[in-house]
Amino acid sequence: MLNKDQFADNHFIRTIIEEDLKSGKHTAIQTRFPPEPNGYLHIGHAKSICLNFGLAYIYDGLCNLRFDDTNPEKENDEYVNAIKEDVEWLGFHWAGEPRFASNYFDQLYDYAVGLIKDGKAYVDDLTPEEMREYRGTLTEAGKNSPYRDRSIEENLDLFTRMKNGEFPDGSKTLRLKIDMASGNINMRDPVIYRIRRAHHHNTGDKWCIYPMYDYTHCISDAIEGITHSLCTLEFEAHRPLYDWVLDNIPAPHATRPRQYEFSRLELLYSITSKRKLNQLVSDGHVTGWDDPRMPTISGMRRRGYTPEGLRLFAKRAGISKSENIVDMSVLEGAIREELENSAPRLMAVLNPLKVTLTNFEAGKTQSRRAAFHPNHEEMGEREIPVSQTIYIEADDFAENPPKGFKRLTPGGEVRLRHGYVIKCDEVVKDAAGNVVELKCSIDHDTLGKNPEGRKVKGVIHWVSAEHAAEIKVRLYDRLFTVERPDAVRGEDGEYLPFTDFLNPESIKEITAYAEPVVKDLPAESRWQFERIGYFVTDRKDHSKDTPVFNRTVTLKDSWQPK
Repeated sequence: MLNKDQFADNHFIRTIIEEDLKSGKHTAIQTRFPPEPNGYLHIGHAKSICLNFGLAYIYDGLCNLRFDDTNPEKENDEYVNAIKEDVEWLGFHWAGEPRFASNYFDQLYDYAVGLIKDGKAYVDDLTPEEMREYRGTLTEAGKNSPYRDRSIEENLDLFTRMKNGEFPDGSKTLRLKIDMASGNINMRDPVIYRIRRAHHHNTGDKWCIYPMYDYTHCISDAIEGITHSLCTLEFEAHRPLYDWVLDNIPAPHATRPRQYEFSRLELLYSITSKRKLNQLVSDGHVTGWDDPRMPTISGMRRRGYTPEGLRLFAKRAGISKSENIVDMSVLEGAIREELENSAPRLMAVLNPLKVTLTNFEAGKTQSRRAAFHPNHEEMGEREIPVSQTIYIEADDFAENPPKGFKRLTPGGEVRLRHGYVIKCDEVVKDAAGNVVELKCSIDHDTLGKNPEGRKVKGVIHWVSAEHAAEIKVRLYDRLFTVERPDAVRGEDGEYLPFTDFLNPESIKEITAYAEPVVKDLPAESRWQFERIGYFVTDRKDHSKDTPVFNRTVTLKDSWQPK
């Protein structure tokens, strides 16, 4: 369930909105989340989703889901459907039906014709290379295209013929006539249409000219009556163009949108470039966009992250104009905190060591019932069966224990979680000297109570070998070995390929044993394995016959320097 305290507060955008509502500039707010359907959404998008939908929720406004689909060669319906699923999974609902910038292509074309008629746009024949030469630099003004002074009639004729498919791809563009000497390069006669024969996922083959993002986005906002158009800081230099376009076309809506920028999220040991994420997928470095190592929303969902945990992370990351570099421990901490309260518990042994209970007696040695969560009776309880052979974690035994070791040792005692106190009487080794079995005796008077006359400090988890379910467990670690894999320079000063820093230990698959209750779990069921961490049954691969668990996060912060 959403509540208004779940979202970042006291940030500058909320201040702007509250002033706009108080002054009467707006009687209600309308935001939008406008992804390009050219890849799956990632953790940075999760922050933007929580901001745009969260503000609409806080101030009783509306938020549109709009696909800014102006690049047909990279967009498809798979991405559209994945984006819709991610937004809904995060707990948000958009106003009305999803919108597409391509639904406005006819209006965008008409506005472009109007700009030509007003002498504010012209058809240009410069090649991309020539256009770069004419554009100038950050310190030198550009120069006018030789085609800039074409007549309005010639421009209208050429633009119509562009639309009708009379010219080759890339041979002509439509540019705005603004100022080639502007200090802002984005204002140096930007291209607003290009010729591109490509099938579009929404409009099919109706168009062979497509509008540019900067031209499309602001008009789409205006058509939809957006009040606050929120984007990341790299678009700050594009805001003058956003305003120029809206100032020079007939107002498509009474509400004039304004653009506000906030800092984008940078998560250490990760990347958030859709192009680079796509490369990881296409080059086979990961199993797909939803690989649990990926920083995509679908990947994090498959890893076991929760919508509540991601919303908590977005709140803690905050909204500001200053650099927003966040350590992975902040993300994991939010997920861990949410799962602590919501995930039921069970016992599983990942690195099993055989233990024989030498004085086990059928009928005398009893099992116990235990709650799935110590603070939530409503989660129910289960029977924890016991047999003569059990498995414990190999790390919970030490033949030569370090100082302070409170688990099982030769001649020492330990309590089995939800069970008896046992004593290690004999250590069995193989020919190589490896410990392969412990023979232990049960104190039958300690089920549910402390032993008399002595203290047993250690408690370890275990499973009954006779009743345990064999499970497949995937242990995930960071995908990269350095904090900023796409920002490492070599000796020559050039950036090194980010794939050079992929972590070969980012996934390890093992066979483990768990309580028999796991045989009946559905896919995407989140659990705490006691004393180990939080795990989820895999969305795709888990079945009752072959339980598959992905490690979501360890019980303690594992993001210490390595």
